[in-house]
Amino acid sequence: MRTQLKTSVQETAPREVSSEIKPRYLEALHLIERLHRRLLDVIKDEFERTGEPEVNSVQALLLFNIGDAELTAGELRSRGYYQGSNVSYNLKKLVEAGYVSHERSSTDKRSVRVGLTPKGKAIREKVDRLYNRQLHAIQEVAGLNIDEFDRLNKALSRLERYWTDQILYRL
Repeated sequence: MRTQLKTSVQETAPREVSSEIKPRYLEALHLIERLHRRLLDVIKDEFERTGEPEVNSVQALLLFNIGDAELTAGELRSRGYYQGSNVSYNLKKLVEAGYVSHERSSTDKRSVRVGLTPKGKAIREKVDRLYNRQLHAIQEVAGLNIDEFDRLNKALSRLERYWTDQILYRL
């Protein structure tokens, strides 16, 4: 038994990685995490300046991502609209505050579909205005154009697909 385990581990041991790619990969991971936190900071700052005390930045981003759709909490996660572990908590708070409506599925009573109320749509529009305002200056100030966003999005999508395959196929 011990010999079989040792052989199995040896077969799946990682191969030698290029010393040039590892620092770039780690930097990309760090930037992805930092960019998400910075986006939340930008939204928080906008809401503090405009006086929106009931909604935090995570909840505002969740409302923006729900948009006009009616989804379950599971669909929010599976579609990549919400990455946090406490989606149920935030949805509950948004329902209680009147930003999100919820309705039990007629076919599966365990499933709850959520959608934005007019109050939730107002928050979504506020985040959309923030994004639009940023887009007017992003090329001039940050030096980012359509081609760079296309390359960035393609690379990030490929990385996401790779990680998804790692989970699904236990690679």
